[in-house]
Amino acid sequence: MRRSYALAIAVLVGAGGACTTYAAGRVDAADRATQAEAHLPATAMAETSAPAAKPVLPFNAKLASADIPEPGGGVRSGGCSGALIDPQWVITAGHCFHDLSGNRVGGRPRYHMSVTVGKTKNSDPGGRTAWVVDVHQSPVNDLAVVKLSTPITGITPMTLAQTTPTVGQHIQFAGWGSTSATVVAPSDHLKRGEFTVAKLEETTLDATPTVPRTVENSPCHDDSGSPWFTTDDDVTGRLVAIEDSGPDCPQPGTEILARVDVVVDWVHRQLGD
Repeated sequence: MRRSYALAIAVLVGAGGACTTYAAGRVDAADRATQAEAHLPATAMAETSAPAAKPVLPFNAKLASADIPEPGGGVRSGGCSGALIDPQWVITAGHCFHDLSGNRVGGRPRYHMSVTVGKTKNSDPGGRTAWVVDVHQSPVNDLAVVKLSTPITGITPMTLAQTTPTVGQHIQFAGWGSTSATVVAPSDHLKRGEFTVAKLEETTLDATPTVPRTVENSPCHDDSGSPWFTTDDDVTGRLVAIEDSGPDCPQPGTEILARVDVVVDWVHRQLGD
């Protein structure tokens, strides 16, 4: 199943499977336009507390929103994952930013999306949080780079792969998606897994796990945009691809990833490099 808009829509509760949305509220088009032009929420800050000592994979980004407009009116909550690639830019899946019809869109976000980096668990000290203020959609694959409201310092951004991945290459996954196949909600901790490159396409690649899948070692809902990378020290990383879609979690199957090497020049132009 495509992790389409891995922005969670609902959560199933109880044996009868009753469905409740994460968040409810009514906003009309005028309200949404006002929100888009308004100041960002007062909770936006560059640093939440004193930095944690040696965070694991600090470049990982947790994206969260509480006011995603729904076609029938009202709003819902949802999220994605991503990675810091510049003090003021994060890379994620393009479909994490969409219009009411589900189409990928760029420019000023249509809803507030926070970005937190520098944590392994929600409860960790330290970490930095900013807000997405601009979205640039890739012209060739389901990938986007988003500009933050304030630069994030003290964390080394990921480097971008410039060479073609190879079949059989080992890559790691890390994301903040759901840890349940039925209760769709972002995790309170970073998940990790080991995969290998199984097949190369023109702008994407297929990845398969090295061990049986669990909800802790493979992508689920809200893992769209998760980085796939190599690392020598669990602090810095080289970004190979980002999560686009895959099988129902944690079922067997192939993950479809957006390759970074085919858009690396485009990314650097967006960042003004």
